[in-house]
Amino acid sequence: MPHRKKQKDFLIEDLPEVAGHRKRLRDRFLQGGLDGFLDYEIIELLLTLGTPRKDCKQIAKEAIKTFGGLRDVLDASLDELQQIKGIGLSNTFGIKLFQAISEQYAKEKIPEKILLISPQEVANYLRERLGKEKKEHFLILSLDSKNGLIKVSEISIGILNANLVHPREIFVEALCQNAASIILVHNHPSGDPEPSQDDIGVTKRIVESGKIMGIDVLDHIIIARDQIFSFKKRGLI
Repeated sequence: MPHRKKQKDFLIEDLPEVAGHRKRLRDRFLQGGLDGFLDYEIIELLLTLGTPRKDCKQIAKEAIKTFGGLRDVLDASLDELQQIKGIGLSNTFGIKLFQAISEQYAKEKIPEKILLISPQEVANYLRERLGKEKKEHFLILSLDSKNGLIKVSEISIGILNANLVHPREIFVEALCQNAASIILVHNHPSGDPEPSQDDIGVTKRIVESGKIMGIDVLDHIIIARDQIFSFKKRGLI
């Protein structure tokens, strides 16, 4: 009967090139961080956490090509990642771990009393929550008299229009939180921060309703990847 290799022998003898490449990749990271790493090499490094015996280089390149860039891969859902040939449930571990740590890290950095003074502060606070969404999410931030955040409330999901977002729903929530003012926020998954005519029309209705209710609408901010649009800064509020 022919001698059968033990699993340990197989790892050492049959995959020296894969093991050596992986070690070099990890040593580079330990010595200099991600400085000098190509986008696909970062994804490759994450994929190896879930697949210690598989060459992930070509899979990582395909993921970057399919999604269009590093950030898009890191923002992808579990189902989207598994559309790439060679990526299964196990080797998504590293990417999902990165996503979970990023969200937790962002939460830990938030102080107990959040003051939201500028559009950029609002965008920074909500980017982790909205940046990965594939649909438009419309939120309101209820603030106290010193612009301290009381609560973030989701009002609707979908393309922003008068049918989805009614002033009544917004101000019922604001009154429940005893808000002195509110900030409207929604995302544009397309990456284009410019408001649509529906965005402008809905905002005008909410601002007018706020005047009647005695609750100021301080701004409406559109978050689109690394860009934002402030209605207040553009003179639309």
